[in-house]
Amino acid sequence: MKLYYSPGACSQSVHIVLHEAGLPFEPVLASTKTHQLADGTDYYTINPNGYVPLLELDDGRKLTEVAAIMQYIADQVPDRRLAPPNGEFERYRLQQWLSFVSSELHKTFSPLFNPATPEATKATAQERLLKRLGYVDRELEGRLYLLAERFSVADAYLFVVSGWAVAKNIDISGFANLRAFRDRVAERPSVKAALTTEGFLK
Repeated sequence: MKLYYSPGACSQSVHIVLHEAGLPFEPVLASTKTHQLADGTDYYTINPNGYVPLLELDDGRKLTEVAAIMQYIADQVPDRRLAPPNGEFERYRLQQWLSFVSSELHKTFSPLFNPATPEATKATAQERLLKRLGYVDRELEGRLYLLAERFSVADAYLFVVSGWAVAKNIDISGFANLRAFRDRVAERPSVKAALTTEGFLK
């Protein structure tokens, strides 16, 4: 398999999950600024949307979108229990969290990464993010992870996206449960491996 990624982007969550799964894969850097690979290949010829992540299987099939890719990976290694089995209620709880992180957090961060976004729009986005992160913080009370005691693919996604708050100077110091969650996830070998590959750790 190949994972097309950009350092620090949402593809980092897939990067983490691939390490959690123990599946062999090749990380391929795809710049979200130049939309080119290291060898000069136009990334749009691989993914017409131009964004990451994209997972290319050994037979050439491709998957995009974080939630779909991570659930696919989890289902390849059910013994790792990175996602509850299909059909169980907890699987829908997982999908609930994946949807929340995608629509309420991930997309709300988007204006903050665009230098053309007006300051008023950024302020509105930050206010909304603090409300949503506050909800997550309350939901994490008494839990190690989003699905209680076991790490899941949703935790990888939340870890990466909530980290953007730090990058954008959004103060999450008041969210003790979220901060403890982030500290806990940061210690996982899969996270350290992904961050090392992406150049955030030595």
